[in-house]
Amino acid sequence: MRAAAALYGTAGSLVLTALVAAPTGSASAADTTPYPETQGTQIAAQRAQAAGLRFAACPKAEGLPPSVKCATVTVPLDYADPSGKQIRLTVSRTKATERAEPRRGKSVKRQGALVFNPGGPGGSGMYFPMVGMLPEWKRIAAAYDLVGYAPRGVGRSAPISCQDPKEFAKAPTQSPTHPDTAYKLERVKQAKAYAEGCVKRSGKAVRHYTSLNNARDLDVLRAALGEKKLTFMGASYGTYFGAVYASLFPSHVRRMVFDSAVNPDPAQIWYRNNLDQSAAFERRWADFRAWVAKHDKTYHLGTTPEAVLRSYEKVRDQLAAKPAGGTVGPGQLQSAFLQAGYYDDYWPARASALSAYVKGHPKQLIEQAAPEPKAAKEQENGNAVYTAVECNDASWPTDFKTWNRDNSMLARVAPFETWDNAWMNLPCAYWPETRRQPLDVRATADELAPTLILAAERDAATPYEGALELNRRLGGSVLVTERDAGTHGIGAGPNKCVNGHMEAYLLEGRLPVGRAACAPHKEPQPLSGARAAALPEKH
Repeated sequence: MRAAAALYGTAGSLVLTALVAAPTGSASAADTTPYPETQGTQIAAQRAQAAGLRFAACPKAEGLPPSVKCATVTVPLDYADPSGKQIRLTVSRTKATERAEPRRGKSVKRQGALVFNPGGPGGSGMYFPMVGMLPEWKRIAAAYDLVGYAPRGVGRSAPISCQDPKEFAKAPTQSPTHPDTAYKLERVKQAKAYAEGCVKRSGKAVRHYTSLNNARDLDVLRAALGEKKLTFMGASYGTYFGAVYASLFPSHVRRMVFDSAVNPDPAQIWYRNNLDQSAAFERRWADFRAWVAKHDKTYHLGTTPEAVLRSYEKVRDQLAAKPAGGTVGPGQLQSAFLQAGYYDDYWPARASALSAYVKGHPKQLIEQAAPEPKAAKEQENGNAVYTAVECNDASWPTDFKTWNRDNSMLARVAPFETWDNAWMNLPCAYWPETRRQPLDVRATADELAPTLILAAERDAATPYEGALELNRRLGGSVLVTERDAGTHGIGAGPNKCVNGHMEAYLLEGRLPVGRAACAPHKEPQPLSGARAAALPEKH
């Protein structure tokens, strides 16, 4: 269930300041979290508070502008052994501008640090401070230091790997919606090899890459930043370990924004959530095809969603026989169009590429779908972290018969993403490390400060039921819904209503009374007439 997927003394010193005081969480959180890890987090946070963060110019490898500064925070690999092996997480920051808006005239008071995680698992938030330059973020950037970081395993933060990046990025690949037995057996073989590769390439340390440890790392980062209470925004998977944090450390929360929420029900983590995601992508794939059909005068791919599907399947069959540019096969086609299920601003470009290919001109499709060799290492690293975290977090079916039954049934009604999603997660069936029981995420309004949940009603990556479930589990939380929309990650996007609620909360602590709804943002527009006419015709 990848988010597409950007956004720490001595062991004997137990006299902790209020900054790192033991959290007063719910009974379920206290019962589920082993005492050594709780104590280890306190010790690590105390050390981080004393050390602070030394921000300086970022390494060239981060690719960040001079306005962004970088540091590292040290955290235990294993919180049950806080004096054992330590790892360093990379952190990025721009300081609050404290600039007044021209029309308002008032100076802006700094409110502390806003920490962001973009999801994944496996996504890096190192880029996040740069968003302060965007209009949607300027008011927030005036009041907050914008802080991003790479979670454990990601980028330069004690990176892990499961496979040679060149092998991981090998193309073209197939993507059958109804695979035969031989194909399934081959994918089982690959999944077993991938799971074994995680331990071979990354060692036994891979067992410590979990959502629980991501939440603990976040508390150490809070202490290192000098923040008594955390202000945090998580998108997609970032909402899940943010919710884990809120359950473990409710007294440490100042404000939290959960943007596009994962369903935190322990029974859903992670196998059921992935099945639900595949079903939701089928609905969003239908939304895209309906939009293309509505603009048939531009794209000429069919006047109904069914006709557009036939055009797509024809292209897929052609690519299976003759990959475009030698590297774009059905697998790459499916990956490219999966992005349209996440973000509707991809719709015009993807429709144009498909239209041009049908007319005999594959250049656009190759540009949009071909793998980028330079990105192979980063992509393999992200996938390795995704696999380690999701496999470690919870129990998975260990018999392929269960996977085959569930995904075969689902693929009958939701063929677009079902089996590709299954193959991505299948290494968890053969994971060689110990699986954990997911935390029973919950906190009462007496324990936890009010929080904000943002969700699009037709989001495919994190289906809407997840936002409803999180709202039920976190007392005092308020849900803001973008109706009839499906973009994944809606905070600071094109919807002014959504952005207004987010700004009011982050800047003033103000939330709607009860749930609130916003009308959908405008649909993307197809290519202009001039550009559409410029599309090459097949002769």
